[in-house]
Amino acid sequence: MDTIRAKTKLWDPAEHLETKADMIAYIEAALEEGDPSIIASVLGDVARAERMTEIAARTGLSRTSLYRALSPEGRPEFETVLKVLKALDLQLHVTQKVPQKDKVDA
Repeated sequence: MDTIRAKTKLWDPAEHLETKADMIAYIEAALEEGDPSIIASVLGDVARAERMTEIAARTGLSRTSLYRALSPEGRPEFETVLKVLKALDLQLHVTQKVPQKDKVDA
């Protein structure tokens, strides 16, 4: 009996970021999470979706340094984050966090 082998590949979020709204929602979710490594990785996914070479040219940074900085292990400078957001035609906004209501045990 022949065995059928399924071909799989890693899921790449960049392949599913088709609109600016998708990208914004993805970045906002990462910011809400608050983990710097997730934020860096998400910015990298969005930059790849928008073509990293073009983002690198717009930021004045090398493509290699952007890949490194915007990886889960990367620790981008805040200036780099702002340059990437600007290159993506996005900007950072701050709003007051809505306090969560205390949970009452039943």
